[in-house]
Amino acid sequence: MLDVAKQARVPDSRSTLLSVEDLQKTYKTRHGSIRAVDNVSFEISEGETVALVGESGCGKSTIALALLRLIDQDGGRVVFDGKDLDLLSPREANAMRRQLSIVFQNPYASLNPRMRIRDVVGEPIRTAFDVSRREREERIAGYLRSVGLGPEHMSRFPHEFSGGQRQRIAVARALALEPRLLILDEPTAALDVSVQAQVLNLLRELQTSRGLSFLYISHDLATVECIADRVLVMYLGRIVEAGRTSEVFARPAHPYTRALLDSIPIPDPAQRERLKPLGGEVPSPLNPPSGCAFHPRCGRATAHCTGTSPSLELVGKGRSVSCFHNLLETSPDPTSLISG
Repeated sequence: MLDVAKQARVPDSRSTLLSVEDLQKTYKTRHGSIRAVDNVSFEISEGETVALVGESGCGKSTIALALLRLIDQDGGRVVFDGKDLDLLSPREANAMRRQLSIVFQNPYASLNPRMRIRDVVGEPIRTAFDVSRREREERIAGYLRSVGLGPEHMSRFPHEFSGGQRQRIAVARALALEPRLLILDEPTAALDVSVQAQVLNLLRELQTSRGLSFLYISHDLATVECIADRVLVMYLGRIVEAGRTSEVFARPAHPYTRALLDSIPIPDPAQRERLKPLGGEVPSPLNPPSGCAFHPRCGRATAHCTGTSPSLELVGKGRSVSCFHNLLETSPDPTSLISG
């Protein structure tokens, strides 16, 4: 388990900063259409961290790109701070974009190797704010200090830093826009475990000091448990479970969530027999299964699951699951299970 400092969760009475309603995105390919995001809805409150988890290709990064307006969604609404982003004028949209920023997965690829750190962090300041060169230099130094680096690092190039330091620089660059929502797209995936903990602690400190909200995108459930207030579990473009992180991890409702938790590597050799890798392959998004998309890999699937797609339903306060036979209820009739 990562040694990340736990901090008090912000009360649920916080106001909503981001609201996503029935977001849809389909990619056209020469082989057919891929529905990457299928009617996804969620909210993020002020000062909250919401994690979006799932296997590669489930649609997590597509959602991030749609929120940043780097791609156009095919349907749905994105409301930020009470304003529908599709209804903004070009000038209003540019101002709104400054309030959302992103930290990418690989710090070795996301920083321009030919730019000094002064220019890496200073570029968003130069493009978004009308400030003097002196003030820009002061801001750059301040953002570097906020991530544990000093002004003496400004003249260096990215290759002169370790992976953890590069990711700190990427965080400083994201902060330079003075955002209210920070999208963290697998921000620790390319880092060693000890460095992951340092970066997660840094993010927590920045969230507290700056009042930031986070959308934390990851497939690493260990880091999700450390940093997220709520978790959204995605499978093949849809959210299949949502709830408070502590509750979902303690008692998952969807068989897919249970399988993800069972596949977390266990460092203790004596307990490795508990490791249960998720079987089967993710279905092709070009030819998704009928009914519940998870039924070909689910030990609880029945004939009903193969023909009907379950909707996301409330199963408790703040808990939702998309499953006809969720784990919070009794097991399905054994005679109705699909034989494997």
